[in-house]
Amino acid sequence: MDIKRCGSQPSAKGPEDWFTGNVRIDPLFQVEEPARTSGASVTFEPGARTAWHTHPLGQVLIVTSGCGWTQCWGEPVVEIRAGDVVRCPPGHKHWHGATPTTAMTHIAIQEALDGKAVDWLEKVSDEQYLAGPQGK
Repeated sequence: MDIKRCGSQPSAKGPEDWFTGNVRIDPLFQVEEPARTSGASVTFEPGARTAWHTHPLGQVLIVTSGCGWTQCWGEPVVEIRAGDVVRCPPGHKHWHGATPTTAMTHIAIQEALDGKAVDWLEKVSDEQYLAGPQGK
């Protein structure tokens, strides 16, 4: 058994190539063979978001605090709140992050395929992001 004690793993700033705005990544657990799953707690300050990306085996997001937005390519932006669980299927292009005025934290869980858990794509434009959820 391996117990990762709270505070035993350093936080990291979300890399600018993959994120817009201020993002903090707190690792929870990493892939260890033969398992393929890793997880992190990710905090997005208001206006912060991921770039468009896909996951070869999908991703699960568990929103733990705040209010955020997510979007799959070709679909409208959707609001997500604390307690929501979001499942993104394998290969679906998507992004997620905070709203312009509210921070959001989620736990992100994904599996690696051949050692890779994510494929990063282009950044979400301000126009795409600020379109926000329909009807808001």
